[in-house]
Amino acid sequence: MNSVVILGAGIAGISAAYHLKKAGIESVIYEQDDGYGGLCRSFQVDGFTFDTFAHISFASNTKEYLENTTEHYTHASEALNFDNGIWLRHPVQNNMVNLPVEERIRLIKGFIEKKNDGEAANYAQWLESVYGIEFAHTYPFRYTRKYWTVEPEQLETKWVKGRMYEPRLEEVLRGAMMAHTPGVHYSKEARYPKYGGFQSFLSFMAKECNIIYQKKVCRIDSSLKKIGFADGTEVHYEHLISTLPINEVCGFMADAPEGVKNAADHLDYTSGVMVSLGINRPKVSPALWFYIYDEDIFPARIYSPDWKSPNNVPSGCSALQAEIYYSKYKPLTKSLDEVMEEVIEQLLKLKLFDKNDIIIKDVRMKKYANIMFTPNTYRARDEIHSFLSTEGIFYAGRFGEWDYLWVGQSLLSGKRAAENMIDSICG
Repeated sequence: MNSVVILGAGIAGISAAYHLKKAGIESVIYEQDDGYGGLCRSFQVDGFTFDTFAHISFASNTKEYLENTTEHYTHASEALNFDNGIWLRHPVQNNMVNLPVEERIRLIKGFIEKKNDGEAANYAQWLESVYGIEFAHTYPFRYTRKYWTVEPEQLETKWVKGRMYEPRLEEVLRGAMMAHTPGVHYSKEARYPKYGGFQSFLSFMAKECNIIYQKKVCRIDSSLKKIGFADGTEVHYEHLISTLPINEVCGFMADAPEGVKNAADHLDYTSGVMVSLGINRPKVSPALWFYIYDEDIFPARIYSPDWKSPNNVPSGCSALQAEIYYSKYKPLTKSLDEVMEEVIEQLLKLKLFDKNDIIIKDVRMKKYANIMFTPNTYRARDEIHSFLSTEGIFYAGRFGEWDYLWVGQSLLSGKRAAENMIDSICG
């Protein structure tokens, strides 16, 4: 019997195992893929290094696990936005100077005339109350359709705090008249490993973990404390931490109450496609990352691997990684190869590279990209968490907690799960 089992070798699972070991408790991680990292995993294609979706470390409270253990570059947290052929500094609300004069007047007038009639009933109302109707519908409404795959009316608002900058009128006016405005990103710097992609940040903890790969969970029996895998094997456990999506965990448990299974059906999420391009030309991207508002261009945002680290590309080359999102509300209707080829044609509109500059192209899909905060999310999540707790199952990570966790927050989520388990063992 394995005394402590952890499901999933993403950053939360690795963090949980690492902190358990620091406390003198050995554990075994079972991971369905052939390597660790989860959404933080990096991969190589013909000398180019890409990440599983774009990652940069902004957190200041996890440096002892990440940056202090790994050689890294430090970048200013500067991004751009592309809209209908115009490049704008990020965030747009603070940097409208490149827009035509009449467009600036329209957006500023809307900002001045905005109304705050109390607590917003949904994300659309929140956007209108913070930025004014004109700006809200011109920028974040469009981006919501691309990134969250729904209309903003379909989302609630508790997740927003601290993630979108709310400017004062003076800041809006200043950014509409001058090119150089103070940075307002939630972090002043962004950090990234020199070698091996973002996954290298996890290596310090991962080397302390016992990970068994290619073990896909298909059954959890909490009464017998037994886990069954798709390869026909099974293991017993005394204590269990799961970083798997909680909606799937409910499906693995045959004795889960009907109400819990119904709650799982009310948890919405986005899936994502990554189109990664190697370019036989240096520095084609104008920024470390940028957002695209044009709705006829599939990607919501694009990162530049060679900006993050020059070691991510061969000498004289550069790279781009585009992210395209879909969900049950906005299904993917094309094959991955079709998406990739259409994205390449769309990105040519940005005039960053020529088609014959592309020397490698890669497309991949992940079922789980981000949590979607539709109205039933919190009630459903709480019901499932309560059930898992009564079954003695600890949970951690973005899809274990079912929350909008960034990398550092996911690491700390795994740490908390380990601490909670230690308390239960000792107390």
